Amino acid sequence: MPNLPPLPSGVATGVGSMPGTDFAESLRIILGELPDVSHLPEIPGRSESASMTGRSLALLVDLAADLQSTGWRLSDAAGLDLRRARSLLAQDLDALEEHARGYAGRFKVQVAGPWTLAATVERPRADRVVADRGARRDLAQSLAEGTKGHVRDVQRRLPDAQLLVQVDEPALPVVLAGELPTASGLHRHRSVDAPAATEALGWMAEAITEVGATPVVHCCAADVPVRLLADAGFRALSVDAGLLRPDEYADYAAALDEGTGLWLGVVPATEPAAAPTDAQLTAQVQRLVDDLGHDAETFARLGVITPACGLAGADPVWAREALRLARRVARNLAGAVSVENDRMGP
Repeated sequence: MPNLPPLPSGVATGVGSMPGTDFAESLRIILGELPDVSHLPEIPGRSESASMTGRSLALLVDLAADLQSTGWRLSDAAGLDLRRARSLLAQDLDALEEHARGYAGRFKVQVAGPWTLAATVERPRADRVVADRGARRDLAQSLAEGTKGHVRDVQRRLPDAQLLVQVDEPALPVVLAGELPTASGLHRHRSVDAPAATEALGWMAEAITEVGATPVVHCCAADVPVRLLADAGFRALSVDAGLLRPDEYADYAAALDEGTGLWLGVVPATEPAAAPTDAQLTAQVQRLVDDLGHDAETFARLGVITPACGLAGADPVWAREALRLARRVARNLAGAVSVENDRMGP
């Protein structure tokens, strides 16, 4: 197993998606506002081919898909929309290489997780992939292999960067709970048991680690299965801080105890009626960390600040401001620890 670099800490990053249709402009904003952990933007406003699902299907090895009126579906050959997804991704990586030439910090890419893809994509002439054990295994293994190729491509273009791969799993809680509707909407798919879920996620974490990148998992939903994700091999959990419940605090505290990073989404993903200040958000994080039974120094070592979720639905002005707010909050938290250390003395 490669000797992975330390997790980023005391900094800010984005979740992934950005508004509008201009990839290069979004990338410039991210490189400027998030210099510590920049990321490859997803611009779903361009088309379904540029959505999280389309972009991830473009990575599959020995599997193909096409886009139907009901959504993405596995197929024998790549449809026009999947070919466009592959083309857009290649163009985006070309633009990344041009605009981020010489980048030497941490850099993050995102990919939909195996369970979110299985919950979203249909089988040929059938319901979703999640309903078929063999199909979901094939999809997960193909995705893991394709993710390795994607990481190697980004490493070739940014040879001095330390890569992190964020596996997006917003659908995982409903898959585990057996709450995913069937295509008819009249029934629910059977729940997936924890060992099967952990196995597929473990393939992803192992594949990412194998090529020298750091696996992170993001779930901007309620009921995040913290223990399962940590056991699968992810080194950090990225969550919407506003959805954490007191009865879950022990699981998060245990993950921090074990050295698992905690990326807290505290900045609203769309502009609220009354925008919070960085001081208000800093205090919110400090209260939450205290509720988890940890001190500010622990979070400074293992924590990262992000927006609550992707920014695709935000006004472009707010999207930039959200990234700035995240960066200010991270700096406030790091500064508070530094001041406290100075006060305590050697």
